[in-house]
Amino acid sequence: MAMGPLIKAASALAALNVLILLPLIGIWIRNYSTFRTNLVGGLVVFAVAMLAENAVAVYFFFSMSSLYAGDPHVQQAVLVLRSLQFVAIGVLSYVTVQ
Repeated sequence: MAMGPLIKAASALAALNVLILLPLIGIWIRNYSTFRTNLVGGLVVFAVAMLAENAVAVYFFFSMSSLYAGDPHVQQAVLVLRSLQFVAIGVLSYVTVQ
């Protein structure tokens, strides 16, 4: 079954999240090796967890798209959650680079 436009958008956002998280993890690992603070260590753990979650989401979007295909409300919810996650990761990226 082909993916609908909402799930395509959600999978694209999950892939973008992965691409944004990769450099963030690098920055935060470098900062942790310099400063050794719990806050930066927590950011590294958070980013790795978010990276794993988004990578698994991308995998499931493409391997099991039929799970989301049946209910448009589920598709909308998945898209909204991916969008919120993208905004949150974008804000973290912006404040990290500043």
